[in-house]
Amino acid sequence: MAKYQADVQALLHAIGGKENIQAVSHCMTRMRFVLVDPAKADTAAIESIPAVKGTFTQAGQFQVIIGNDVAIFYNEFTAYAGIEGVSKDAVKAAAQTNQSLLQRIMGTLGEIFAPIIPALICGGLILGFRNVIGEINFFNNGTQSLSDISQFWAGMYSFLWLIGEAVFHMLPVGIVWSITKKMGTTQILGIILGLTLVSPQLLNGFSVATTAPADIPVWDFGFIQIQMIGYQGQVIAAMLAGFVLVYLEKFFKKICPEVVSMIVVPFCSLVPAVIVAHTIVGPIGWQIGDAIAAVVYAGLTSNVRWLFAALFGLLYAPIVMTGLHHMTNAIDSQLVNLYGGTNLWPMIALSNIAQGSAVLAMSVLQKKNERAQQVNIPACISCYLGVTEPALFGVNLKYGFPLVCGMIGSACAAVICIGSGVQAYSIGVGGLPGILSIMPQYWLNFLLAMLTAIVVPFILTILVGSRKLAAGERGLSAGAAETAAAPAATPAVEEQPQAEAPAAPVEGVTAPLSGRIIPMEEIPDQVFSQGILGEGVGIEPTSNVVVAPADAIVCSVIEDSRHAVGLTLDNGAELLIHVGIDTVSMNGDGFQLHVKEGDRVRLGDKLITFDPEKIKAAGHPTTTAFLVTDPGDTTPTFETNVDAQAGKTVVIHF
Repeated sequence: MAKYQADVQALLHAIGGKENIQAVSHCMTRMRFVLVDPAKADTAAIESIPAVKGTFTQAGQFQVIIGNDVAIFYNEFTAYAGIEGVSKDAVKAAAQTNQSLLQRIMGTLGEIFAPIIPALICGGLILGFRNVIGEINFFNNGTQSLSDISQFWAGMYSFLWLIGEAVFHMLPVGIVWSITKKMGTTQILGIILGLTLVSPQLLNGFSVATTAPADIPVWDFGFIQIQMIGYQGQVIAAMLAGFVLVYLEKFFKKICPEVVSMIVVPFCSLVPAVIVAHTIVGPIGWQIGDAIAAVVYAGLTSNVRWLFAALFGLLYAPIVMTGLHHMTNAIDSQLVNLYGGTNLWPMIALSNIAQGSAVLAMSVLQKKNERAQQVNIPACISCYLGVTEPALFGVNLKYGFPLVCGMIGSACAAVICIGSGVQAYSIGVGGLPGILSIMPQYWLNFLLAMLTAIVVPFILTILVGSRKLAAGERGLSAGAAETAAAPAATPAVEEQPQAEAPAAPVEGVTAPLSGRIIPMEEIPDQVFSQGILGEGVGIEPTSNVVVAPADAIVCSVIEDSRHAVGLTLDNGAELLIHVGIDTVSMNGDGFQLHVKEGDRVRLGDKLITFDPEKIKAAGHPTTTAFLVTDPGDTTPTFETNVDAQAGKTVVIHF
């Protein structure tokens, strides 16, 4: 008898039957479905299946979380359903058919901006720090700044602009590079095109507004003159230029014979792209970007700015759930370019805080519901640090009213923020740390808005939840809840009877990778960060070799993607080592697997070798999840915020 026969049958029925499955694949922990009609999937029924640890929808894929046994479950499911699984790329392509044109555009925009957001955040923090040491007069009765009275800080003020200029003046280089990476064309050509947009031969884009037209240099071709204007800080113009290059390269690759493509394709792609960028799409993109930024800025500075702010604060969280929020990155960047700061980003940080406060209230309401707390607490922490998806999808949307309470609190905070003129230097760290990107003269105003974003959603959620949440959901009848949950665990116990010999003692498990050990909540993946698959830690790797953290049996691997491995320790506990986030989509490129399922490994044995640069180039974090997916009869504890050596530093204690 198949191990998961009953669960497989239940899942096929709850997901809408075979006819509702357009494509299915799996990674190390999840089944990935593309459904014909997602509305036919009964999420509540699916999540009640014993083998299922949770569900969520992302980028058109309906994902069912199984855990280490997902390969077994997948094989039994496809055999029972009479369907064939497909590759991850095929699932991803099929998933796009479930998205509207606008969703696909926003998804592409998000993937373009994702790799450059860390630089924008860093740049914003640096500008804030420069302002504190060089622009604010703290000394001598308010007449001198720190850089005025200290040569060291004067040098630091000047030195830090090296980074600030690289981030904001050279932004088009990063944008065009990211477009070529996303679209699968030659990235170095994108970098070169971006460099031509910010060449020192051109009039700096930030100086155009203060330069008389007659003083703007030109290229004179006799029959036509072209202004030599740079596009420093321009977003839309750089994006249009990037897509022109991508189109030209793909076109010439199609028509050019392979034998001369190395010579013809780069030349015929780059030269026309540079010409078009400086004569057509550059000026057009400049005007479009300025127009969008001007409309937003006018709305946020007009007599009815309170209404604009209230609507933005109210609707931002639902916008995040659709993926359309990626457009704000381009608008923020354009506002910074035109006006030296952005009043849009502070409202985004406040929305994160408001949704986190709603989850905090749910944590108070459900303090006796241990299962709910496993989701509430990490979701609240990640939300306060600017990552809202775990809170939105895992808690607030699930119950409904916390989402609305958070939206109301966000709207109130946004009105205070815009009404008092708060501005940020650039896109910053989300959530509570968002104050670091706010111009210091607005800190008190932003703190008041932050307090509103914390208090209003918290009180509203407590008031509404105390009436709407049933006793069982609040954990007040915990005994009954535990009794009801007990049968779910029974099949696993029956299928895997205890061995006659006692389990071997395991006191400590070492890090499988060298690197910084971070709390589980900081892993940038909602399935891992919420503890759905089990408790554990994240690792920011400084090495590229995964080793066995203890003596164990290899219980699961995926041969084609080679990015993760499951281990069973001698004490019966099961571990998962998952290298990178969403690296299953790389189809094994950059990974080498050194073991197979069933192998016996010793502490320090090599399991996986990977290329961190390939992971980063593919747009994925290298953060590695290290989880106890099944503790067995043990109670593990974890070390965090330490620098670990692979195979030597103990990070899990039993």
